[in-house]
Order: sequence, then structure tokens, then C-alpha cells
Amino acid sequence: MTGKRFWSWLAVAFGGLYFLLPLVGMFDFSMRMQRGAYSFEAYRVVLADPQFQQTFGYSVVLALLTIVLGILIVVPTAYFVRLRFPGLRPVIEFITLLPLVIPPIVIVFGYIRIYNTSSILPLTGSWWGTNILLLFGYVMLSLPYMYRSVDTGLRTIDIASLTEAAQSLGAGWARILTVVILPNVFVSVLSGAFLTFAIVIGEYVFAALLNVDSFGPYMVWMGGNRAYEPSALAVIAFAITWACMGLIQLFTSFSKFSTVRR
Repeated sequence: MTGKRFWSWLAVAFGGLYFLLPLVGMFDFSMRMQRGAYSFEAYRVVLADPQFQQTFGYSVVLALLTIVLGILIVVPTAYFVRLRFPGLRPVIEFITLLPLVIPPIVIVFGYIRIYNTSSILPLTGSWWGTNILLLFGYVMLSLPYMYRSVDTGLRTIDIASLTEAAQSLGAGWARILTVVILPNVFVSVLSGAFLTFAIVIGEYVFAALLNVDSFGPYMVWMGGNRAYEPSALAVIAFAITWACMGLIQLFTSFSKFSTVRR
């Protein structure tokens, strides 16, 4: 057993070094903007850049809108599929997995072809239309993660009994979803929301091909025109992603702790 444990820890250590050493090297390089000294000058330059503030703020707003729209679509769908149409579950799961199978560049070219300025619905011909198209594209990209999270949460509760109890008290479908179902799957919804946020905040293909100034294209532009700032920007992006993953673990652990106490 001792030998197996040693090799297991060795594999974990090797994997950790494989992932952490490049990040440490990138962080070290980002601190060398001022010659002969370590400093956060690259981070100061990035954070003070008006283009960073504009693109990052835009991506944050777009990510929040994506989360809200994704919740409005996924929670009722997953709920009614489990409650009324369980036979449709394989079909819905297949549909939600399509964004993982079809490359984003294929999807966005399809959007451009369908919604160009010569089509019946010329969304790409205006600023608002392009942003709406980008929003729906991001909702589609987040479907595999949001749907899986919500469906897992619904699996842990007895939605049939909760629905019957709420209906016996006179609650309608909207009230059942918002007051009864959503609070019971709130942690699962948050998990999907944090994953969605991490995906949208750095997405490049959709934003670049739709010619939208968001955080993803800004990072690529910075990488082609600066030396130290791209490393600082990459560290910031990794920190945002890790913060989202940490929040998922935190809320999941809190949910399990609350369940045990009850």
C-alpha cells in the first residue's frame, strides 16, 4: 500500500508541476517590466488602460446577461422535462451537447450567413442587433454547463412532491418555479453561472468574427503588440477563472454542510 501511495502522490506532484510551472514562469515574466527589479508595473499599465476597462466591463455585463437569459431558458426547460416529459431527456441532452461538438467558428459563420444585412432579420447590420446575436451565441455556448448543473440539482430533489404541494396551496407555474424550485437548485444554478461567466469573459471567436470589442479580442490584440502586459493580462484572466472555480467549490461545500445539518 505504501508503494502505491508513493506513486500516486508522485503522479499528483508531477501533474501539479506540469500545470503550475508555466504559470509561475508567466507570473515571473510579468513582474520584470522594470529592468533590474520586480514590480507590478505591467499590471498597473493594464488596469489603467481605458481599452481594458471598456472591454472588460462590456464582457462582464454580457456575461451577466448571458447568465440571466440562460437561467430563464434552462431552469423551466429542465424542470418540465423532468416533471412532464421524461422521454424527451435524451433529446434535450443531445441538443445541449451540440455546442461542445460543433466548433464555434462554424456556428458564428452560420450566424453571419443567416443574419447578415441582406437577410430577413439583418442583426449584423446594427450595433444592437450584433450584441443581441452575440448574447444568444454565448447562451448557446453555455448550455452544456448550465443544463448539466441544473439537471443535477433537480435530480437531488423530489420535484413531483414539491410541485403537488405548491399546487395544493394555489401556486401557479411561475410561482412554483421562482419560489419552490429555484431556491432548491440555487447552488446548482450558481455552479452553472460561474462556469458561464468564466467562458464568456475570455471568449474570442464569436466576438472577433462579429467585430465586437470585448475582453477576448483585447487580450489577443495585447498579445500581438506588447511584451510584458500580455503575461499580466493572462494572469488576471487565470485568476478570474480560478475565482469562479473556487466559488463553485465553496457554494457546493456550503450546500452539503447545510444538508447534513438539516
